[in-house]
Amino acid sequence: MENKSNKNYEVWHPIPRYDRWLETLDIPVYREYFVEDLRTLRLGPWQERECNAAIVVFAGQEGVSEARVSEIPPGATLPAFKFTLDEYVYVLEGRGLTTVWTGGGNRQKTFEWQKHSFFVLPRGYHHRLSNAQGSQPARLLHFNCLPLVMAVVPNPQFFFNNPSMQPDRDIFDTEDEELFSEAKLVDEGGRREAYWVGNFFPDLKAWDKLRPQRGRGGASVATLMFPGTGVRVGLPTMPIGTYKKAHRHGAGIVIVIPGGEGMSVMWPEGGEKQFFPWHEGSAFVPPSHWYHQHFNLGPVPGRYIAIFPPRHQLFGGTRGEAKFQNDPHPQIEYTEEDPAVRHRFEEELRSRGIEGRMPPQCYVDSNYEWAYTVDSED
Repeated sequence: MENKSNKNYEVWHPIPRYDRWLETLDIPVYREYFVEDLRTLRLGPWQERECNAAIVVFAGQEGVSEARVSEIPPGATLPAFKFTLDEYVYVLEGRGLTTVWTGGGNRQKTFEWQKHSFFVLPRGYHHRLSNAQGSQPARLLHFNCLPLVMAVVPNPQFFFNNPSMQPDRDIFDTEDEELFSEAKLVDEGGRREAYWVGNFFPDLKAWDKLRPQRGRGGASVATLMFPGTGVRVGLPTMPIGTYKKAHRHGAGIVIVIPGGEGMSVMWPEGGEKQFFPWHEGSAFVPPSHWYHQHFNLGPVPGRYIAIFPPRHQLFGGTRGEAKFQNDPHPQIEYTEEDPAVRHRFEEELRSRGIEGRMPPQCYVDSNYEWAYTVDSED
């Protein structure tokens, strides 16, 4: 019989190709439901990238998305790098510079970032990251869909510094170049939910261009989009003394906290509830079709950053996905929720000396209309 052991083909393997690639890295890999603080997570030297780094495989990512934390030494500039996929970066700590350019280097764009900035490293372009501070490291959270795509293209070398990979869109044309510095409002067809489109957002903690997130319980939201990509970012923001309705959706949505104090609960239908306290730097990913719910326990409005993988765009967002998958109960109304949830929330507020502001009517009337604190046309 012919020996086919050296043939260049991928045979079935019980471990996904992405996980096998992780085993070749000499950096920490964490497998968690929740990380209390990405800013203090222990990292390890990544010689190839000349930085410290770690991979966080959250239970809810389920082979859809990657979350990676990297740290740029004080005053350092990392080697130039080109990635075959779009990568999205949230700044956990520090200030720095990013330069993006095409292969020849004749056309390039440099922009400055700070703590709470969010930007895109576009696919097929070279980029270089620099720490502008000489006294402390800069720490970044990276998001991409490498696990999902590597399941289809199982060759890791295809994705990293691939000389044959060229940009499939021009980010240096007149319109898109402006999007690196100023996001643009896109309001399609008078929808209640407006989209802000750009490649760079300077401060997601301070972003104040919000609209009501109707149907979720008094919260407001901004939706950020990125030209030429399918990823979107949500900035749901809860008023003081309130919490959102429980809901569920698919896998891969990474949630990170830019500030404030609160808690979240996640559970499979009929299963045990798991509560996680959060503050700035906390991160988690609800597993696929687990219910989850977010509570503001602090003295300021509570906000979280939700990074959605592209497939949710294919299904028209969370509600569209629920309809596509024929989910009969994607959300739990306040009138239907376990009373223990409300009691836990009220006890947490009392222990902090914060007054609850949940309107009593919402617990008896499923059609109750909240008085939102932001103008629907802002």
